[in-house]
Formats: sequence, C-alpha cells, structure tokens
Amino acid sequence: MRFRTRVVVLFSVAIGLVIASALAPRIAQDPSYHHFADQRVFGIPHFFDVTSNVPFLFIGVWGLFTAVMGSKQMFDNWAERWPYVVLFLGVTLTGIGSSYYHWNPDNHTLVWDRLPMTVGFMGLLSATIAERINLRIGIRWLSPFVLLGIASVVYWNRTEVAGAGDLRPYVLIQFGSLLLLVLILILFAPKYTGGKYIAYAIGFYALAKLLELTDVPIYRLLHIVSGHTLKHLAAAAAIVWIIRMLKTRRLATPISLHHSVPPEVAQVRARDF
Repeated sequence: MRFRTRVVVLFSVAIGLVIASALAPRIAQDPSYHHFADQRVFGIPHFFDVTSNVPFLFIGVWGLFTAVMGSKQMFDNWAERWPYVVLFLGVTLTGIGSSYYHWNPDNHTLVWDRLPMTVGFMGLLSATIAERINLRIGIRWLSPFVLLGIASVVYWNRTEVAGAGDLRPYVLIQFGSLLLLVLILILFAPKYTGGKYIAYAIGFYALAKLLELTDVPIYRLLHIVSGHTLKHLAAAAAIVWIIRMLKTRRLATPISLHHSVPPEVAQVRARDF
C-alpha cells in the first residue's frame, strides 16, 4: 500500500470516529461509577485506591527525566522529545489527580482525574505521528491535540452540571486516540526499534480497563485487593514499557525505512523547524 493511501486510510478512520461520536446518543456519567468495591480506611479514605496512584508519580518523573536527558539514540531530533514530555507530565499529574479523586469520589473530583489522562493520551498520539508519519505534523499538532483532550473533559463537566452530561467527546479522545495509535502502528513502519514495547504498553492498558470493569468480582474473590486498585498498577506498568522502549531503542535500518515510507518523510531533520 502506498504511503499516501495509508495516510488517507488513517484520516478517513479519524473522520469516521468523529462522525460516529457526533451521531451516537448522549452518554451520561453513571452515578454508580463512583461506588468502588474497596471502601477500607487506613487513615486515608479508600486507602488502596488512593495509594495505588503513587506509582504514577514516580514513573511520571522517571519518564520526564528520561525524555529530557535522553541521548541521541532515543531522539534523532530534539523536537521528538516534546510529545513524550507531555505524555509523562500527564502521567505525573494523573498520580495527583487520581489520588484526589479517589479520596472523595464524585463528578467534581473526577474532572481532575480525567484531565491529565487526556494530556497523556494526546502526547502519545502526537509522538507516534511524529515518529512514524511526519515529524513536523506530529509536533505541530501536539498543542491542538492537548487542547482537544482538555476540552473534552471541560465539556463533559459543564454538561453534567447543566443536567445533561455528555461523555461522547471524552470517550472519543480516550478510545479514539488509542484506535488511531494502533492503526498507525499497523500501517506505518517505525523510525526506531523497540516497537514491541508499545504493543506491551497497549496490552497492559487493555488489562487495566478489564480490571476496572471487574472491580467488584476481584475484590469479592480475593478480599485483599480490588480490581480498580490493580487497574492503577497495570496502567502504571504500561508507562514503564514506554520508558523501556525509549531507553533501549535505536534508529531503524535505512533499508526498512526506505521500503516503508518515502525518503522525504523517512527522516525530518532539525532544519525543518
């Protein structure tokens, strides 16, 4: 499949997701979402759901340090760092926002849980576009992507306050961005090695969503830890795989790049900025 055809396919899917989201019925926040299985208090309300967010703080800071201080083998172009800085900043803030939410779960505190997550999603999508399609486009769309992510949460919050909550934009940002990420990984060859670690990260995030859906059954089965607590740990592990990818990757061979993308987009140099 020609490079331009692959871009058209990706763009068509993105437009299709937006249209499908617009035509779908309004999605209101289920009030029962805030009723987590593990209600135990050990000096802190919902102790394990709160404290299981601590790994996000440490992993986020670790990722920020890795992105900023990374060597040439991690980033062939300095600009490639910025989407990862945004990703790991989102992870770090998620550790704070999610802890705050689980301390007192309701729609008002949930805003601060979801805002940084959208920042992280958009950072990863921008990084993938920059490395597999076009560096200039990936970097230029970073800020608009982040603003769209934030806007989706603000929109949900305002519609919820008005009594007509609508999660459609947020669902589009979270799951639409992941679908586009997977599609990019399938359609476009990597600039760097280590792509398997992204697959591992996606797998752990899928596991995290499954654990979230089985919060109560897992707690009833184990009586020690809930599915939601394990969800936090699985999601944090997903970020560790991304850091692992950065720390071990190298530029892909020129031959593989040549056969996968046109020469003019295979490597975009610093002079393009």
